[in-house]
Amino acid sequence: MTGWRSQWRLVLLNSLTCGLEICVAAGITYVPPLLLEAGVEEQYMTMVLGIGPVLGLLFIPLIGSASDHCNSSYGRRRPFIWLLSLGVLLALFIIPHADVLAANLSWGSTRRNQALQVGLLILGVGLLDFCGQVCFTPLEALLSDLYRERDDCGQAFAMFSFMVSLGGCVGYLLPALDWSGGLLSFYLGGQAECLFSLLILIFVVSVFVTMKVSEEPSSTVEPGPLEAGRCFSRSCCYAFQCKLRALKSGPLMCLLRTCWSMTPAIYRSYCHVPRVMRQLCLAQLCSWMGVMSFMLFYTDFVGEGLYEGVPSAAPGTALRKRYDEGIRMGSLGLFLQCATSTFFSLVMSRLVRVFGSRTVYLSSMICFTISALVICLSKSVLLVTAMSGLTGFAYATLQTLPYTLTCHYHKEKEVYLENSKTKKTHTNGFTITRDSVYMSLDNGSEDVNHKSGISNGHANYNRDKPEYYPPQNDARLDLESEDFEKRGVGLDFAILDSTFLLSQVFPTLFMGMIVQFTESVTAYIASSAIFGAIGIYFATHIIFDQKDLRS
Repeated sequence: MTGWRSQWRLVLLNSLTCGLEICVAAGITYVPPLLLEAGVEEQYMTMVLGIGPVLGLLFIPLIGSASDHCNSSYGRRRPFIWLLSLGVLLALFIIPHADVLAANLSWGSTRRNQALQVGLLILGVGLLDFCGQVCFTPLEALLSDLYRERDDCGQAFAMFSFMVSLGGCVGYLLPALDWSGGLLSFYLGGQAECLFSLLILIFVVSVFVTMKVSEEPSSTVEPGPLEAGRCFSRSCCYAFQCKLRALKSGPLMCLLRTCWSMTPAIYRSYCHVPRVMRQLCLAQLCSWMGVMSFMLFYTDFVGEGLYEGVPSAAPGTALRKRYDEGIRMGSLGLFLQCATSTFFSLVMSRLVRVFGSRTVYLSSMICFTISALVICLSKSVLLVTAMSGLTGFAYATLQTLPYTLTCHYHKEKEVYLENSKTKKTHTNGFTITRDSVYMSLDNGSEDVNHKSGISNGHANYNRDKPEYYPPQNDARLDLESEDFEKRGVGLDFAILDSTFLLSQVFPTLFMGMIVQFTESVTAYIASSAIFGAIGIYFATHIIFDQKDLRS
């Protein structure tokens, strides 16, 4: 995949990735002040920020697997992208207008007005974080569908990481600008309204650009001439049946069917992952917990720790001014982190070709851990800001290498994903392998058809081959409890994205308690350094190539 046309197509294809990151970064950055102004205590504010990741952990396996099995005429991934994008748009409208909506719904009651405003803000924050984060899963699966070769997949996800980093740069920069003095604020109503109106415009444009460029192959079966003629000539009832059949292949019905019929099997596949994916996800979880602990609380660490400001001080006082100045300097550090991540995303493919995936992954996490330790020990604003910029190397790596490795695993399933193909079951001294029985599920029936022979739902066996034995009841139940015969890449991407969401749940739920116990905001950065060191240990166990399997 060479040439400027291919690179430009990748940029357009990932425009929604950039737009999503802009909205999530800017929205989540601007939300804490809105929550504090509405009367939410800081202890509960961190819990509010964890609502979206918790919901994502519950629904992301369903969405990932449903996109693998969706038969919509618009493709497998794009219908889910549309649905989640609508949720992001709704959240971008609710957050800046929560006070106006609450005033119109409270009927003059001050207490009800404040409660409704807080409730609407929590709804908007949860919806923005949930839909914004979960939407990355079908986008990643769409890239994997369009670019299957390992080199092409590596370049595609390097561009994906680049657009995420670029979106983060813009998203952290937009709230730092003063929009209240412009002409738009006169018509729109203020800083928050101007900012979120601009976010809505950016997001709508990015959605339509990505949907226009991505040409996902349709997975529906076209009706034959006879069936088409019947649809044309029959009565309105038959036409209604045709429309109902088309509706059943839509994303919402596909998601509902998945929730109803395949939820136990999905969560078994979600929990019983192959060894290579399990080791990758464990390293990814610890690495993301270090990076997200740093990103979520870095600005507060700079404002309270370095500048010794007080966020609860009255506006205009010296303590509050120092805190606000520290927040701006912390935002600059996060901007430098995104800029560094953007640079490393551009050169990630070249780094992997020269040094290898293992060296790049380990060096990025070592760089992050050392930077976090320096930030903990230093009181120099300049040095702390420079070290925060270096953490962008790890951010770019975690956005790229795990997904290219997952694509590589799925391209060579017989080598890396042997748990789903050749898992052995011991029954009465005999061994039955998954290679002996191939199962396929028919969407229209609950029967299980065995390609090696069908006999009232039971598997036949060949006495001439020593590896085939009549399956006993407990063996058949064990085979039925396994994951799907064909693990979709969307499900494994969902597992990877779940590690990212879970890495946000722990800091938002427990970091406040840790800081209260230690009575120092330095605990934020110290925790990220500890998680980074743990991530380095588990990264040494990742399967990067077939040599690692042998060892």
